[in-house]
Formats: sequence, C-alpha cells, structure tokens
Amino acid sequence: MTVPMGPPARGGRPPLTMIEHSPDPSRPDPAAHRRPSIAARIGSIGVNRAGALLLLLATAAAVVWANISTGSYHDLWETHLTVGVGDLRLDFTLHALVNDALMAIFFFTVGLEVRREFAIGELTSWSRAVVPVIAAIAGLVVPAVLFVLIASGTGHENAWGIVISTDTAFLVGALALIGPKASGRLRVFLLALAVVDDIGALSIIALFYTADFTPLPLLIAAAGLVGIYFTRYVRYGRGPIYATLAIVVWLSFLASGVHPTLAGVAVALLVPVYRPNRRDVEQALELARTFRQSPNSEYARLAANSLRESISINERLQSAYAPYVAYVILPLFALANAGVELSGEILSAALRSPLTWAIVVGLVVGKFVGVWGSAFVMKTFRWGEFGPGLTLDRIAGGAALCGIGFTISLFIVDLSIDDETAQNQARVGVLAASVIAFVLATAVFRLSDARRPEDDGGRTLVRPVDPSRDHISGPVDAPLTIVEYGDFQCEFCLKASGSIEEVRKELGDGLRYVWRHAPLERFHPNALAAAEAAEAAALQGKLFEFGRSLFADQEHQLPSDIIRRARELGLDVDRFEEDLVSPEVSARVRDDMLDAEAMDITAVPTFYINGQRHIGPYDAQSLIRALYATAGEDAAQSPRE
Repeated sequence: MTVPMGPPARGGRPPLTMIEHSPDPSRPDPAAHRRPSIAARIGSIGVNRAGALLLLLATAAAVVWANISTGSYHDLWETHLTVGVGDLRLDFTLHALVNDALMAIFFFTVGLEVRREFAIGELTSWSRAVVPVIAAIAGLVVPAVLFVLIASGTGHENAWGIVISTDTAFLVGALALIGPKASGRLRVFLLALAVVDDIGALSIIALFYTADFTPLPLLIAAAGLVGIYFTRYVRYGRGPIYATLAIVVWLSFLASGVHPTLAGVAVALLVPVYRPNRRDVEQALELARTFRQSPNSEYARLAANSLRESISINERLQSAYAPYVAYVILPLFALANAGVELSGEILSAALRSPLTWAIVVGLVVGKFVGVWGSAFVMKTFRWGEFGPGLTLDRIAGGAALCGIGFTISLFIVDLSIDDETAQNQARVGVLAASVIAFVLATAVFRLSDARRPEDDGGRTLVRPVDPSRDHISGPVDAPLTIVEYGDFQCEFCLKASGSIEEVRKELGDGLRYVWRHAPLERFHPNALAAAEAAEAAALQGKLFEFGRSLFADQEHQLPSDIIRRARELGLDVDRFEEDLVSPEVSARVRDDMLDAEAMDITAVPTFYINGQRHIGPYDAQSLIRALYATAGEDAAQSPRE
C-alpha cells in the first residue's frame, strides 16, 4: 500500500510516509528472475564502478595518445596558463593545474571521508576499527620496506612513497566489478582501511615530499583555517565564506612550498559532520508543509534552507563533489599522468630496472603480505572484531586489490623522481602492478567462491546468538530459539509479531526470541530511523516495548512520533535523543544489516529456527512445529508449558 504524503494525524491529514508493498517472505519475487533492461543495467552501475571504468578508459587513452603522438601529448600538458591582475599573477602549466589545483579537490573529498569516519563512521569504535587500522598500517610499512630493499643502490630509494597507498576509487570500483556476492562487510573493511591508508599517504607527502619550504605563508593559511572552523557558527551564507577562505588557504600552501593539494585535506578536516538531528528534520518538514499550504518564494527558500541544513555540510559536500571527482577530476588526472611510452626499448629498460621491480613487488606483494598477513595474525590471536562474512579468503582478495596504487602512486612519481627516464620506468611499474593486482584479486575471489558451497544460501545463521550482544526475550539458556530479522514498518512483520506472541504463550520458558534489524529502505523510508530509535530505546532497556509501539502504529513514524513514543514509555528523552545520533547506535543497526546481506535476506520477516532458516508459513503452529523438528533430542522431549 501507499500512504499519501502529509502532516501527522492532527487536523485529519495523513502522515508523511510512503509505505509500499514490501516483498512477501513466503513467496519468491518474480522480478528476481526477470532480465533487467539496458536502462536498468546502466542505472545500476553506480558512481564507484562508473568512475573506475572512466579512470581505466582515461588511462588507456593516455597510453595510446602518448605512443601515437608523443609530441602533441606532452605539448598539450605543458601549455602555460596565466591568471592574475597587474603584478599579482599565477603561472601554471595545464599539467600543474590538474595536479595542484584539481587534485586538491580530490584530496578535499578524501579529507571529508576521513573526517566522517572518525566522527560518526567505522573508526569511532576501537573494537571495530582495530582490524582495518592495523591492516592499513602494515599495508603502508611492508611495501615501503620491500621497495627500499629492491631499489637500494639505484639512487631512487627516496621514492618509496610510490608504493604505500591504495587507489580508493579503483579499489571500490573493482570490488563492485569482481568482488564476491554479499561483500558488504568486506567493503566496509576495505573502506576503513583505505581511510587510514589515505591518512598515511597524505602525511608522508607532507613530511617527505615537500621542497623549498617557506613558513611565513603558512601563518596566513593557519588564519584561514581558523576562519573556516568558526564559519560553522555563521547562520546564513556559509558557502561563499568557505569557498573564499579555502582559496586563501590553497594559495598560502602553494606559496609556502607545501604541496597545495594538502590544503584540500586541511580544509576538509575542519568541515563539521554530524548525524541528522530529529528536531531539525521535523522543522524542515513543518516548513515544507507550510510552503505547500501557502506557496511563495519566501517559504520555498526557508523550506529549502531548512532541508539542506538538516544534513551536515560534510555529507552535502561529499554528495555534491563525488560525481565531479569520479567523472572529471580523476579521469583528467589519469589522462595527464598515465601517458607512458611503451616502445620495445622502454619496456626492455623497465624490465631490467630495479626501480620498476621495486614498485611492482612493493605494491603487489607488499600490500598483500601487509594487509592479509596482519589480518591472519589478528584472527589467529583473536584481536579485534571480524564480523560474519569477513573471512580470510575474502580478505585475501581485498588485500590483492590494495595493490592498485594508481592515483597517489602516479602523483608521488612526479614528486619523488626528477629524471624523465626513471619517471617513465616508475609509471610502467605502477601500471603493471595495478593490472597484476586486479588479475590476482579476480583469481582469488573466484577460487574463494568456488571453494565455498554458495555460503549455503543463507540457510544457516551466520552470527550465533550472543546474550552479551543480542536483544533476547525469554531465558537466555532456553532450549528453543527463534531469531527474527525484521523491519518495524513492514506489514508482514506486524503480522509475524502476533504469531511470536502465540508461540511464546505456548512454549513459555522453553523459548528464547531474538530480534535483529533488517530495515528494507527501498520500500520503507522510515524503517532505518525506526530501527535506530528502537536501538536507542534498548540502551534504556526498552527495545521490545518500543518495538511494540512502532508496530502498533506503523503509519506514524516521523521524528516527532518517535520522541512522543519515548516520552510515553517513560524513557529519559534527553538521553534518548543523544543516543539517536550516536555512532554506536547506527553501527549496531548496520552490523545487523550486514549480517542480513551476508545471508541474502531480501524480504522480512526472515526467521531462523534453532539456527536454520525457516522457509514457508510463519503462523504460530508452523513455527512451533519447525522449532521441535530442528531441536535437539533434549529440547524435543521437554514438555510444553
């Protein structure tokens, strides 16, 4: 069903929800066996894969161009551009404009991601972050050591920075192209690893590849950064202020001798990030309703500003710049930097060059040994948290992908090597390593998929019930167990909640019931917010009570309704609102969603009866029969209460 858009029930108008028919878990989805249209296939590519494909095409174009017409390729990128007024002038080559100016925007988006991960993302909790953090550090150190050992005596030992960093754009795009099914947890691991990897690479660029340092302009840059920090307190017109101060900071970095791309990172780390505040969302909805009742330009402006301000500027900027970075900046960078001449003489020299082999071994072998080796050690000694699905064979495929060091590797080639012949050999090494890493990762993922029996189709519960983690109703040591993956805005879950109550009345203390989150955001726009609200209520011991109140009125799940429910249940509302935007709550829901993805859960409710997936009707008697059919001998012989 679809509920019309409008304000809450007050005044007789329906609430602002759009509940569509979610998939019936007892029936197969006919669309799953239908071949997607060409338009659907193109639409499903996504920014990451499309950006990686464009990057690959631009690289191929650069190589072809540089070999067909070397002169025109180099002449274009050495074209001089002069911008200025009077005596104040900036003179750039087109190549420098791409590497120094456009790449500052790329590093700005990297900095935004770093800031977000530390504030509200995967790196907020040490127990979750320790695995990718240690893997990333090992993936920085091992390649650098191998490079120095192999390149020793060549005079290019200082170019070890070429092999330290993974190309995040290629990593994510390649994972989407060749990665295993249900790779969500591997993707989270690799993204967290890439963030730490980027921090290390940027720090190394700043510390080891800065020449002709002049400290005075950095004082101006510092003043600009202070201004950027305090701009968050300006009520209106922050965009032009941020833009002006960012340009001042970039010019100051350029004048200081510190590579100006690092200005993008410095600015990004000061851009505020926060999870949407329920009150701000509610205010935006109120203004939107006001505009609907009395449409005019003033209300339109207020509603648009309020909607925009309810999302942190960090996330707005990431969304705004992502297409430009993926579709314009990185392909232009590849076109300007990947033009390697591949004549027989050059390839022969590269094959004999210790520099080329140092790069290939550093990226392909060093990244794999560093990332997978550290993960193996941590898993063996049980350091850190490996979620279901994050197995060593899948980490091996991800570790192989980390050998694609394309963007920052080519970037550091120009910073660390002056000799043009050596630069060409280094670029050959970077391109060869990226190809080898991609092929190796493909082989590892295919072998991994072939060795595992289709992950048993999600028939077995991947995360055993853990009383210290799970939300359990009933005795924790009860002989019979039902685990439900559900969605508080799903009509089928509402129906199932009645069945569960009947089962509990029938079996009494013989049953433990576990709730886990699987919000279907595609069908239920309020489901994720409801799951996080229930998780915030769980921190005050009221998850099941809050869940029942959500099921009782599925059409009223706006922010104000969620706060009202918390108040009616006697929760500490101030603490509840703080928990709603905490990274712990969002991480808890996300972990359940990743488990659901790993088990190919596409419809809810999905039940696991004594650890085995239940297929078929979920009325009370069907569930009871399934409980006894899958129970051990002792449980099957225990009397019903």
